[in-house]
Order: sequence, then C-alpha cells, then structure tokens
Amino acid sequence: MAWEEQVFSLLEDLEQQAEALYDAERGPELADRVRAEYAAVTLASRLAATEGSPVELDVQGVGRLAGHLDRVAAGWVSLEVAGTDWVVRTAAVVEVRGASERALPEVAWSPLGRLGVGSALRRLADAGEPCWWHRLDGGRVEGVPARVGADFVELRTGREGRTVLVALDALAAVARVG
Repeated sequence: MAWEEQVFSLLEDLEQQAEALYDAERGPELADRVRAEYAAVTLASRLAATEGSPVELDVQGVGRLAGHLDRVAAGWVSLEVAGTDWVVRTAAVVEVRGASERALPEVAWSPLGRLGVGSALRRLADAGEPCWWHRLDGGRVEGVPARVGADFVELRTGREGRTVLVALDALAAVARVG
C-alpha cells in the first residue's frame, strides 16, 4: 500500500504543478482580455452609470460645470447646475470628475437614451424659451430656438428676431437663460 500512496502523492504533486503553470500562463492572457474589453468602454457608458449623481464636467468652450447628471443619451447629457438646465454634447466634454467606476453599455440603455441631441434641442424649441448657445470655440449667442435641422439649429436672436444658424458640430452646450 505504501507504494500506491507514493504514486498518488506524486500524481497529485504533478497535477498541482500543472495547475500552477496553467495559471501562470493564463494570467497575462486574462490581463490582455481585460484591456481589450475595457478599450470598448465609452465615455457615455461611464456617464450612464453615473446618471442621477453629482458630477463635474469640464466642457470645451464653456469651462467647468458642477451639477446633477439628470440624463445621458446618444451624444449628449442633461445636467442641472444651480437651478439651470444644461444640454451638453459629450463630444465637448474634456474631463469628468465624480464618474462611477462602473459602465452601462449602450445596449442596456432605455429607448430614451438612444435619442440624439436634436431631440433635446427640439424640446427646447417647443418650449420657446431663450437659451445661451455655447460654441466649442468659446463664443456664445443668446437666442430662442425656432427649428432644428439635421446638423444645425435655427435661433431667433435680439429684439428684431434676426435668424442665426448654429452648426451642431460647433455646439458645446446649451443653457436656459435664468
């Protein structure tokens, strides 16, 4: 019987060595997989996991906005800052502070989260309220949105109601005039 125990002990030792070698080889492979999976995580998916929380956004052409993240959607977020509602294009977001460590992939978003920035701007046009339209270059114009096209928004500005078209690609954020 002693020789059987020695054989089983030897086989068990060999099995443990094989497992250790497998784990040692698998570690770098798992790290590569984790990096590859994380490479697919978008800023919007991290923001979606943060929805309902306070955040700070550094926005190109605007500066830092600290407020409550109300909604995240395709290409834009809604942020409440000191009683003022902001629509911020995610393409204009330079930095985020206070984001969740988690991410919520777009396939898990509600149908409302799939609406583009044009939808949010149409709601502003329906409300007919004056807004500040902040551009990526730091310029801004006050105007009431009249209509939203495929790649621009039409504003009525000034007392004379002059028409100004703002390209959506140049738009950083919109805030209701308080």
